[in-house]
Amino acid sequence: MTDPAPLSLCAREPHVPADRLVAEMVPPPRFDSVRFSTYIPDPNQPSQTEAVRVLEGFAVGLGQEAGGSGKRRLFGFGKAPKKAPAGPRGVYLDGGYGVGKTHLLASLWHATPAEPELKAFGTFVELTNLVGALGFQQTVQTLSGHRLLCIDEFELDDPGDTVLVSTLLGRLVDAGVALAATSNTLPGKLGEGRFAAADFLREIQGLSAHFRALRIDGEDYRHRGLPEAPPPYSDEQVTKAAHATEGASLDAFSPLLEHLARVHPSRYGALTDGIKAVCLTGVRPVPDQSTALRLVVLADRLYDREVPVLASGLPFDQLFSEEMLNGGYRKKYFRAISRLTALARDAAKLANTR
Repeated sequence: MTDPAPLSLCAREPHVPADRLVAEMVPPPRFDSVRFSTYIPDPNQPSQTEAVRVLEGFAVGLGQEAGGSGKRRLFGFGKAPKKAPAGPRGVYLDGGYGVGKTHLLASLWHATPAEPELKAFGTFVELTNLVGALGFQQTVQTLSGHRLLCIDEFELDDPGDTVLVSTLLGRLVDAGVALAATSNTLPGKLGEGRFAAADFLREIQGLSAHFRALRIDGEDYRHRGLPEAPPPYSDEQVTKAAHATEGASLDAFSPLLEHLARVHPSRYGALTDGIKAVCLTGVRPVPDQSTALRLVVLADRLYDREVPVLASGLPFDQLFSEEMLNGGYRKKYFRAISRLTALARDAAKLANTR
């Protein structure tokens, strides 16, 4: 029996309506089942246990607010208050990549007592994409009835978008929406993956008083006791695995990078719809920063969806130049390397497919 031809990401040009962007503002599939109870704190890092305790209390507090007039707002009745309730309306999870910030952020979303359509979860990029699709005023109107907005990877390295989103969050806080966020580091900061609370609170300007910062120490869990990333495979091995794996895609790396330039990053999630594994041949260093940033977004979407990546060519830790890794977007690139490495481990079993 002949194996079916693999799919191709380069052959896909998805069109995503604005209402899908809103409906998809939920924790990604990788975090569907996470809860505070499934977060395993490092016993050597007491800040992780403390973060769980504080976030559980934050979720309980949001549930208590749902009584009385708060409940009417929660379910879309009545008018939003003219002033935000007293006290912190947000939490900021401050820690390096791989310490479980997204796990905790998604756990907060799941634990908050509200219907799913009244809670929103997305990355900073997804939120700016929503504003681009709906317009600023419509985005404010759409999200103002929510109980909670969670923003993962708040991008402090883009001043224009930071001001845009900070203004949006100010309007949402005035409407009584609770906030939770993580962020990356600012350009030029040393110690990639470490702490950015002061940067975050400064960049969101007037909103800083609404956030309580929770510092989460620890090392990247993806490398705790795990084997090193598998070396790249041969083109023949990758091609064979793609043909033998149902739902796999097969693309040459360079044409895929060119295709990503023709697809808006807001559609990268839709680009991977139904894909069970991504097989890439001829991985090489990305040629420029614009291409690199698009690849970072694709890596995030693949990681969110737990799509293994099998590749030939250079290993993923050689994707980005030294200049890129020492530049303003360095944390994004280190995150992409970390996530692609994890997905490469997941794909190792595909290379042994018949």
